[in-house]
Amino acid sequence: MKITVGITGASGVIYGIRLLEALKETEHHIALILSDWGRQTIALETDYSEADVRSLADVVYDSRDMAAAVSSGSYGTEATVIAPCSMKTLAGVANGFSDNLIVRVADVALKERRPLILMVRETPLTLIHLRNMTTVTEAGGIILPPMPGFYHKPETIDDVINQSVGKVFDLLRIPHTLYQRWGHES
Repeated sequence: MKITVGITGASGVIYGIRLLEALKETEHHIALILSDWGRQTIALETDYSEADVRSLADVVYDSRDMAAAVSSGSYGTEATVIAPCSMKTLAGVANGFSDNLIVRVADVALKERRPLILMVRETPLTLIHLRNMTTVTEAGGIILPPMPGFYHKPETIDDVINQSVGKVFDLLRIPHTLYQRWGHES
């Protein structure tokens, strides 16, 4: 499967990084788009270098490259995940304002009726945010805010992150062992 991952400048870039790490362990082809602020947030919030993050993808595109292969439905991206998804990016997706490659690939996913998962990051939410989430959902996208579950009794921050990333894998129907499921018999 061809999967495109966009990392925006919203807080929580570790979700996108962990998603890439987990996808790297699969046989799927991964395209990465880093926004300018995504690159800066990696440096601000993590110990990863931009080169470390780039190495987790098969191909990396500049967010300003509107002629990139992934900008076309004919490229055949089978799923798109934006992790984390800033409110600016959400607004762009909700309103069809493709001013960068991340929003464009989300627009392509919607128009081609392919999975689009947005790990939106903001709190508290305004009515504008909620309406934009509703608009994207009505258009076929999936809003998956990284909200921790506690039924698997997380012991570390990694456990919390893995549970949210596991939810993305579930939606993409990719088998995983990122977290212990509800009702799992020990």
